[in-house]
Amino acid sequence: MTSFLLWFILLILCWPIAIIALVLYPVVWLILIPFRLLGFAVDLSFDFIRSLLMLPFTLLSRK
Repeated sequence: MTSFLLWFILLILCWPIAIIALVLYPVVWLILIPFRLLGFAVDLSFDFIRSLLMLPFTLLSRK
């Protein structure tokens, strides 16, 4: 009997959180898109700078 009551309390307490999460997940995902693009651009910039700095060494190692 107590396990049923605990399960019922859990159901009552958790379903609003689950519905809020389902509603807010797409909103948060849309808000985070610019930060993902910024991270991608910064990563590409660092890769480009590293490639430029390593270019003489790669050219010397190929000969």
